[in-house]
Amino acid sequence: MEWFTDLFSQPSYLQTVLLIALVSAAGLALGQIKFKGVSLGVAFVFFFGIFAGEISDRLGIQSQTQMLQFAQNFGLILFVYSLGVQVGPGFFTSLRKGGLRLNLYAMLAIVLTTVSAFIIYFTTSISFPDSMGLLCGAATNTPMLGAAQQSLLEADPGALSQAKNMASACAVAYPFGVLGVLVAMIVLRKFSKDKVRGGETVSDTYIAEFHVSNPAVFGMTLDEISKLTPKHIIISRIWKAGKIIIPSASVAIEKDDHLLAVLNRNDVDQFKIIFGQQESTDWNRPDIDWDNIDNSNLDSKHVLVTKSHLNGVKIGSLHLRNSFDISITRVARAGIELVAYPGLRLQLGDRLTVVGTESAISKVGEILGNEEKVLSKPNLVAVFVGIVLGVVLGMIPISIPGMTVPVKLGIAGGPITVGILTGAFGPSIHLSTYTTRSANLMVRQMGIVMYLACLGFEAGHGFVDTVFCMNGLIWILVSLLIAVVPVLICGFIQTRFGKMDYARTAGTLCAAMANPMALTYVNSASDENEASEAYATAYPLSMFVRVISAQLLMLLFL
Repeated sequence: MEWFTDLFSQPSYLQTVLLIALVSAAGLALGQIKFKGVSLGVAFVFFFGIFAGEISDRLGIQSQTQMLQFAQNFGLILFVYSLGVQVGPGFFTSLRKGGLRLNLYAMLAIVLTTVSAFIIYFTTSISFPDSMGLLCGAATNTPMLGAAQQSLLEADPGALSQAKNMASACAVAYPFGVLGVLVAMIVLRKFSKDKVRGGETVSDTYIAEFHVSNPAVFGMTLDEISKLTPKHIIISRIWKAGKIIIPSASVAIEKDDHLLAVLNRNDVDQFKIIFGQQESTDWNRPDIDWDNIDNSNLDSKHVLVTKSHLNGVKIGSLHLRNSFDISITRVARAGIELVAYPGLRLQLGDRLTVVGTESAISKVGEILGNEEKVLSKPNLVAVFVGIVLGVVLGMIPISIPGMTVPVKLGIAGGPITVGILTGAFGPSIHLSTYTTRSANLMVRQMGIVMYLACLGFEAGHGFVDTVFCMNGLIWILVSLLIAVVPVLICGFIQTRFGKMDYARTAGTLCAAMANPMALTYVNSASDENEASEAYATAYPLSMFVRVISAQLLMLLFL
């Protein structure tokens, strides 16, 4: 059995694989355990890695540091790039209108937590790298820690002990960051008046019925009406004297026509002025049977874009409406619904809502592909090309006046930037970046688990001696202050001055603090899904800003 002992105790690439696999498996299994309805999930891999690192240190087991660093960095690259690709299609869309407001509040929370870390650095004996580690832990943002560590080592390759201390500080602060934000959510819930809404929405689409009663548009065609405003609206049905028709651009609107429209919710008031009035019927209920709303032969079905040559093609250029007498009302992309206006560029994997006869929809399906099995094959070429571009971009030195060391996006900032850009603009240059959501999630989870396992194992060496001393107790107190005070201040501003309801406030703050555990509590305390929608809207930009700001701050203040 000596071979078995050597397999675990002797430094080798096989030992590294075994350590990562064991730490990941045990951490993921233990992360499923819930306490008061809250579990740490994948984050527990980090803590079990610390435990394994401490045990191996006490047993005198050596490991290959270079292999662990490679796995850690490659895991981080996989995670941030896959995250960027996933959120890219809706990233810039989410910044508009209500999403912009949510992201601004998330930025405020990020600024406040960063300022609190600076206050601690200037008023205590805690070093700047350690204060940044505490900030990363309090914000439960391990990719931010990776970016900060890389910047530290870029500026000073010999600062390995400082980088290790940053990881230890993050490890100490992490659980108290989770706890602190959770406490802040409970406090905000207790003092929230709730039911006060900001009138904003994360969803891009809203269905409304308009009664044409404005004489100014009598006799105008839909094409002429569309030129009255830059806002996008899709008319899916027109009721004329009790008869249902599929509209075309040349259809004239007459008095007392009823229009069923898909548009942005924030544009409803503007189109109410144009058409005359809005009917009170709620067309956004999930239980509506769209195939039988008007006793006609019209169906409403989903059609998938699966033909690669359609990637980046504008909907209007296909002339589907006039050719088949159908109406495309919505486009579902990366979990976000968009208004299907003619200038919208299609992406591989888009799910279009098509209204028309069954035969017409079938013909549209033949043109677009509508073969789900085609999408089951992940586009690995795009993944690896994106990683190459991301790593290259991350290594480009950016000289800033007054700074002796050039700024780099790094292995975290470069890949996430390329991921977002290719996800958002790839189709416009006919670059297919589509991967199935399950494949993207698999790559993302593998990456973050590898990163956390290696990061925790490296931080575990001497961890107990670091924590159970006066310095460790100070770190715990500091992490609680960073996690609680800025979040409560921002929450108070959102609810008191921003007139935002509790669900959206809490969801935004959970995104700014990258804290899905606290979001679990918020969802259980709120009857609506607005918290999750706010979280999804604010999270991408928050993650991006955290990663980039960590590098800039390390280079500026070292």
